[in-house]
Amino acid sequence: MSTDAKTDHIGMSTPLNATAASILGLLMRRPMSGWELSTGFGSSIGGFWSVTRSQIYREIQTLGKAGFIVIGATGARDRRICTITPRGEAVFRAWIELMPGDELIRFPLLLMTFFGDVVPAHALKAACVAHREAHARRLAAAQARLPEIAAAQPFPALTLQFGIAYEQAVLAWIDALPWMASG
Repeated sequence: MSTDAKTDHIGMSTPLNATAASILGLLMRRPMSGWELSTGFGSSIGGFWSVTRSQIYREIQTLGKAGFIVIGATGARDRRICTITPRGEAVFRAWIELMPGDELIRFPLLLMTFFGDVVPAHALKAACVAHREAHARRLAAAQARLPEIAAAQPFPALTLQFGIAYEQAVLAWIDALPWMASG
């Protein structure tokens, strides 16, 4: 079962999907505009759960129609503040307690490596070098953020620790590739 299939018996005629549930979870922390939700995804769960801005705005409308959030009047910069309702909180709490599904790895470099026998060696090595640099940057950024997050938010810190371990594992894997060891 995929994580998006976490839809069992939460009192909805249409099942809550993971993107909608994530929006509700972020709104439980504080009311936000669609723009703030979009940046909130990027700075909090975006490292392991990706959504597009259009998905967020589409789900905001759906959540509003379902009575799970209240969408406020247009304010500065045409922003509308969204506030979770008690019904939305109840639905989120029921959804988040369901057994999570299996993770799905979508890692383009793994796909390229899998088909490495038809990829020119220079292209494969260049991709690995570029990905190594990106993962090293993400690792450094996560390690720098960890003390502050750990002091204030223990559960988000646990997910950040996973991110650090993931980045370290990817770097170790890239460094061990035969074409990376050679100059």
